[in-house]
Amino acid sequence: MPAAPAARKRAPRVDRAAVPEVTPSLGPSPPQRGVKASTFRLLLDTAMDLIREAGHVPSMVDVAQRSGVSRATVYRYFPSRSALIGAVMDASLGPVRSFSSPHPDGPSRVRDVFEKTFPLFQAFEAQMRAAVQLSLEQWAQERAGMLEEEPYKRGHRVHILGNAIAPMSNMLAPATQIRLHQALTVVYGIETYIVLKDIWGLSDKAVEKVALWMADALVAAAVNEAKAPRTEDSHPGNSRPQRKARTAP
Repeated sequence: MPAAPAARKRAPRVDRAAVPEVTPSLGPSPPQRGVKASTFRLLLDTAMDLIREAGHVPSMVDVAQRSGVSRATVYRYFPSRSALIGAVMDASLGPVRSFSSPHPDGPSRVRDVFEKTFPLFQAFEAQMRAAVQLSLEQWAQERAGMLEEEPYKRGHRVHILGNAIAPMSNMLAPATQIRLHQALTVVYGIETYIVLKDIWGLSDKAVEKVALWMADALVAAAVNEAKAPRTEDSHPGNSRPQRKARTAP
């Protein structure tokens, strides 16, 4: 008699609540008027100049000396390097973070984000590289038990890309949408510049083209996955091949 067919595995369910929430850092709110506003702007502009010159987040001493103010004044506005780079990134990437595509469909929205905002990274490459450097430095200090300041947390791209792919929730399985979201955040950022410029020697325009190609490929893969016939054991997470049922001799 033929053996009973092997039981099929059910596709794993994804609990959206179980997906870690990303809460990136923000800089201090700038004063709106008066001496405090002008001092805040002076310190912020000084920090941005020092980053462009030296390629890393300056110390409070460096900002104070260049600005002609006391260290106490700098610390009053920016109590840590994390607060300082947070303010720098807020000022640099404000238009990127507030961008919202008018397109109704997900694929067009993702392409719009990459075409309209990714090129802006070129103008703030030094600041973005400095933020990565500080984040890595603080990661090492935290592992060694030597971190003495609030760590700078990156991740604003998560909201930007989540907003872009939101219309795709009615066509993608939850696991596929989450995987697409995560994959796009790898492409959308200064890390792509670091790899393609520092290792491959590409120009800024070439970097933008490769990033857009990767984004299109990821979206197409997710859409094709949604169109493929689905069975209980055809979920991408179930990659182990099923054994053929044995028949009795």
